[in-house]
Amino acid sequence: MTESTFSRDLRPRRSNLAVPGSNPKMLEKAKGLPADQVFLDLEDSVAPIAKADARANIVAALNEGGYDGKVRTIRVNDLTTEWTYRDVVTVVEGAGPNLDCIMLPKVQTAEQIHWLDTTLTQIEKVMGFEVGRIGIEAQIENALGLVNVDAIAAASQRVETIIFGPADFMASINMKSLVVGEQPPGYTEGDAYHYILMRILMAARAFDKQAIDGPYLQIRDVEGYTKVAERSAALGFDGKWVLHPGQVDAANEVYSPKQDDYDHAELILDAYSYYTSAEGGARGAVMLGDEMIDEASAKMALVIAGKGRAAGMARTKAFTPPEA
Repeated sequence: MTESTFSRDLRPRRSNLAVPGSNPKMLEKAKGLPADQVFLDLEDSVAPIAKADARANIVAALNEGGYDGKVRTIRVNDLTTEWTYRDVVTVVEGAGPNLDCIMLPKVQTAEQIHWLDTTLTQIEKVMGFEVGRIGIEAQIENALGLVNVDAIAAASQRVETIIFGPADFMASINMKSLVVGEQPPGYTEGDAYHYILMRILMAARAFDKQAIDGPYLQIRDVEGYTKVAERSAALGFDGKWVLHPGQVDAANEVYSPKQDDYDHAELILDAYSYYTSAEGGARGAVMLGDEMIDEASAKMALVIAGKGRAAGMARTKAFTPPEA
């Protein structure tokens, strides 16, 4: 495993827009959409005979630029195919300085991450690129990958996100459903995806990675998309894939705090900072209105405030210290 000292900048990924590398028009259109991340796909959305042309399209699009403010990612083919090596070499050698991450689908073991890490390091050294700058996103799409998700998350300092791939996962465990992300017929109690989502989330948080939910294929059903997104957002996921421009705004809204929650979190942080200072009496547990706040409250508030700041939210309420 390659050890990198590069400090990873985990930029927000509320909306993760999938764009087929075989479609130059969509590669261009993606530049103007308000998605946090654009991943240019070489896997499922590209036919085998079109993969070579798709690589060239992606290199040209990345080098042309226009994805300002977005995390620029490519999804290569999985390591059981004959295309992965050429995907990585062609795109990284051709557009490495304009690429932020490589998404590896259907990851099953930590060794697959080691391979990608080592290959990236070799390319970076040969090409004179900054070693370790390009991150890795690991997509969990079957039972073996979920069983090994802790080792996968810890496999390299390059790993930035752990992603749930629901369609292939559902097929891999023989789930009786054809609607990706919806509850399978006959499952009437609880949530059939809860364990999977929580398992991915725990691995991500244990190793300081982001957790990303996968796609919702009914692309024109924004209400359905929002409902499914709210499930993973409530658990603490950072974002979700979008397959259609109509899903982008829904993702950005669901994975950002509500305005009242953001304001409340910032007030807690300001109040806690004041009351624990000498000026505020150096107290550890105090009242903010009718609410008791302490160090644990501040930690919880920092999570919400951090999401709001990353989303560019503006405060509408200010903390005023009490008069002496």
